[in-house]
Amino acid sequence: MADESQRAVQAAIDGELRLLDPEVRALPARVLELLDPEFTEIGASGSRWDVDSILTVTSGGTVPPKAPIKISEMSGVVLAPGIIHLTYFADNNGRRAWRSSLWRLTETGWRM
Repeated sequence: MADESQRAVQAAIDGELRLLDPEVRALPARVLELLDPEFTEIGASGSRWDVDSILTVTSGGTVPPKAPIKISEMSGVVLAPGIIHLTYFADNNGRRAWRSSLWRLTETGWRM
């Protein structure tokens, strides 16, 4: 069971890192593979985001980050079968924040 939980957490971590990759973010089809249709996010500013608003920002011709987002202290825990909670520290060009995400196993794979 521990190995299965570790694989699930690693799958969620891999998905999170792909979503943070500027090359993935620039391609709506790749972003849609990773975001659940019910995706919502509360951003650091307090704004609420959904799939459509994320796609507008990530693939709408906005300027890519000057440097990759630096990630540290990423860890995950299985909340229930098929549900992973990730937490990590992100540094985006000096804008530092603790981040958290939920990943759900679906018929098409792990999605945030």
